[in-house]
Amino acid sequence: MNKKTLLTILQYVVFLGLGIAIIFYMMGQLSEQDKAEMMAAIKGVRLWMMVPIVIVGFLSHWFRALRWKLILEPLDIKPTTINTFFSVMIGYIANLALPRAGEVAKCTVLARYEKVPADKMIGTIVAERAFDVLCLGLITAFAFITQAGIIGDYAQDVFGKIAAKTNVFIFVLVALVLMIAVLVMVYRRFKESKVGRFIKGLGDGVRSILQLKKRGMFLLYTALIWGCYWFLVMLGFWSMESTEHLGMLAALVVLIFGSIGMITTQGGIGAYPYLVGKILLFYGIDKAYGQAFGWVSWTVQTGIIILLGVLSLVLLPVYNRTPHNAQDTVDRK
Repeated sequence: MNKKTLLTILQYVVFLGLGIAIIFYMMGQLSEQDKAEMMAAIKGVRLWMMVPIVIVGFLSHWFRALRWKLILEPLDIKPTTINTFFSVMIGYIANLALPRAGEVAKCTVLARYEKVPADKMIGTIVAERAFDVLCLGLITAFAFITQAGIIGDYAQDVFGKIAAKTNVFIFVLVALVLMIAVLVMVYRRFKESKVGRFIKGLGDGVRSILQLKKRGMFLLYTALIWGCYWFLVMLGFWSMESTEHLGMLAALVVLIFGSIGMITTQGGIGAYPYLVGKILLFYGIDKAYGQAFGWVSWTVQTGIIILLGVLSLVLLPVYNRTPHNAQDTVDRK
């Protein structure tokens, strides 16, 4: 077993183990009555609400595929919309199996079926993720300003603990700067080699977001992606009697802490329902019902990814067996 494989397995075990540990911690904090109430709340979910939830979940991934396709245009990479969507969903399902495997998977899949270079596309993923972090930061600032009276103390405690780890952030920043410096030096020395061309492709991909011609469409797709995420939380509220009275600002706060949960552990397992349940306490939702909502929300979102990811794996080779239709040809232009 080589070092890279060992590190991947170790990363997977750590992320998954953290998620499982949080689940056990959560269950240990609940009394038998709490557990009974949580199960009753889960059983009381309005199942017909799953229809609009699945539709909005699909749209959020569709808009993400359209945005990625837009970022690829400055690199003269013009894949079909269908192949781009399939690649995005395969990337998501890969992330459920291995941490950060999805970024590589979706580039590899699209490169294979569209006969385009994967290295440039990896650079676009870096740029896209950086922009999403910026968006999450802006949304977080807005939510904390408008909801400071409700979640102010808890938010300060959570983010204060993160900010207190200054040494970690300095280390990451220094490591990032050093990595960029090394890449630049390697590229200058080996410009014409395979490694040099790969580094150039990464750089071109990162810069593509600055070279967009359709910046208005890029911002629109970004707004639609985050709007769908926000509306998914609202639909989740309406699907349960205990949360149906909550408003849009509460949904925004849940979106923020849920996003943190998704990053914290493998696929958000354990961390997502824990953080969502904790934040809902500040909106008067009992601990059992808050965690019930967290588990239902996480399960449905993960289920949508698995469903669309499996369908993409099945349909991708079928779709590419025959020449793309006229509409796909138009999509490339």
